[in-house]
Amino acid sequence: MLKQRIATGLVLAGLFLAAVFLLPLQWIALAFGVVAVLCGWEWAPLAGWKPPWARVLFAAVLGAIMYSGWIFADLAASADQSRVQPWIGGACLFWSLSLFLVKSYPGGTWAWEGPVARSVMGWLAISTTWLAIIYLLGLTNGPLLVVLLVVGVAAADIGAYFAGRRWGRHKLAPAVSPGKTWEGLWGGVVAVLGVTVLVWMSLPNAYAHLQIVSLVVMGLSVAGASVLGDLTVSMVKRNCGVKDTGSMLPGHGGLLDRIDSICGAAPVFTLGLMLMGY
Repeated sequence: MLKQRIATGLVLAGLFLAAVFLLPLQWIALAFGVVAVLCGWEWAPLAGWKPPWARVLFAAVLGAIMYSGWIFADLAASADQSRVQPWIGGACLFWSLSLFLVKSYPGGTWAWEGPVARSVMGWLAISTTWLAIIYLLGLTNGPLLVVLLVVGVAAADIGAYFAGRRWGRHKLAPAVSPGKTWEGLWGGVVAVLGVTVLVWMSLPNAYAHLQIVSLVVMGLSVAGASVLGDLTVSMVKRNCGVKDTGSMLPGHGGLLDRIDSICGAAPVFTLGLMLMGY
């Protein structure tokens, strides 16, 4: 299983890097849009859309939402930050509210366990992740920004894994994900802060206005948001009685199981750059 996970991870990493560095923006948007729609296909049963035709309809609505964002924000040209920011701000608000849902679980399920609420959660989480990434790719050094986002999420995950295995004692959210610990969370935070400092030290003079304090705050926010994205999807899966969102990726489960952390981190990372005047 471990070899299968590693092999799948390497293939995904290669495809991701090839896409962001080699494809034109329109083709990247389409490729990542297909991934997002497939994630919508996986989310649909969690929202109660279980028949195949219903899952297709759910994914189609998601695709329509993303296309609307593409047109409204003029992402094909130079993205209009004033039009993107409300979407990103709304996503960050959603993830902030999700923190209360995760901490109160299994209480508070009345607020989101209905099919309408869970449908909106899926559409919002997946569409704004796609929108944030495509917006980032349209900025100066966009591909590097997206790679930094993914590296930051990976650092949080890896740091949490090893710190949790070595020192994990106190459960972070036992009702949602019994394996996660506070020690693991702080291990992930330390790893992200290490990456943040390295990035700051490597910045050229053109980015001297990006202060280390601002970058550290954003790094902390991204680390927390990535964990929250994972926990929120885990909460919905647990409430529905399923372990994985799908089986598209050998050894990894579903696509959504692999990008749930990015779903939480991408809007926070993007909003942070906006507020810092990038």
